[in-house]
Amino acid sequence: MKPETETHLKRRLSGRFLRKAPQAMAKLVSSSGLHRALRVPFGFSHSEVKTYGRIGPLEVRLTRSRSDIRKAQRLRYSVFYNEMSATPSIIARAHGRDKDPYDAICDHLLVHDTSLNEGHPTSSRSTAREQVVGTYRVLRQDMLRERQEFYSQGEYNITPLIASKSPRYRFMELGRSCVLKPYRNKRTVELLWKGLWSYAREHDIDVMIGCASFMGTDPREHAMALSFLHHEYLATPDWRVKAHDDLYVDMNMIPKDQINMKNALRSLPPLIKGYLRIGAYIGDGAVIDQQFGTTDVLIILPVERIDPRYFEYFGVPNERQSRVAAGLPVR
Repeated sequence: MKPETETHLKRRLSGRFLRKAPQAMAKLVSSSGLHRALRVPFGFSHSEVKTYGRIGPLEVRLTRSRSDIRKAQRLRYSVFYNEMSATPSIIARAHGRDKDPYDAICDHLLVHDTSLNEGHPTSSRSTAREQVVGTYRVLRQDMLRERQEFYSQGEYNITPLIASKSPRYRFMELGRSCVLKPYRNKRTVELLWKGLWSYAREHDIDVMIGCASFMGTDPREHAMALSFLHHEYLATPDWRVKAHDDLYVDMNMIPKDQINMKNALRSLPPLIKGYLRIGAYIGDGAVIDQQFGTTDVLIILPVERIDPRYFEYFGVPNERQSRVAAGLPVR
């Protein structure tokens, strides 16, 4: 759920992506030929956009539009590199966009602020005037080509879990989640999650996975929170995934009886807290990413563990007037 590193990229990608030197890879990834080759097979035209919900001027949409993806990449760059501690490559700095090969094969959920269109006749409205203020990148298992792996495989050995659960369970990876600072409120986040849940239901997704981060590279600074996650939310053996041995950081730093549950919950990042609230498990071990200044944990969310009330709250696919849009609480 954060920018890519070369080490992690090599774990996630195989085949032709790895036959070139890093410089050649960057050139290949940016080529329109690869962009088209990876995107066309999934039957989703470059101009096609699907709306999943709206609250006031904010609207969440599914898109593969190149212009919209570039907007999402600029938003990610602003949050990950300008606001947070990630260090951009020369190419990323020159373009002012966070991008990697996965952008070409993923679907992208974007929250648009349409208020800039106000005062313009409907017939002359243009999405060019809209601002992308939130984004999620999603990758379904069936979108992966032969020998490709999920992004998270770079830090966690998720392949055995997927093999043991397939084909009964269909997996989807969540990533690159961020919201522009002025929009980090309940309304924007719930609208983004409405799009996510609608997409998951639409594609009959059974399991959602992805990495989430704590800021900072010293796990001792998060000892209370990491130990709390280990003791209270570690995945059951049938769902457990472990960080790669060379990256593994033991999360069990404080005995369970010495943890202040209230303080531990308070110290959790909002995104992780949100996942736990709806039923997520945590993988075994944390991973330190020195380049991007984060301590990562793996989120494992079987849809069967999500309380049906949340789906009612966020609505069904293409339902504009869900409970979240109406501002109603979960019953």
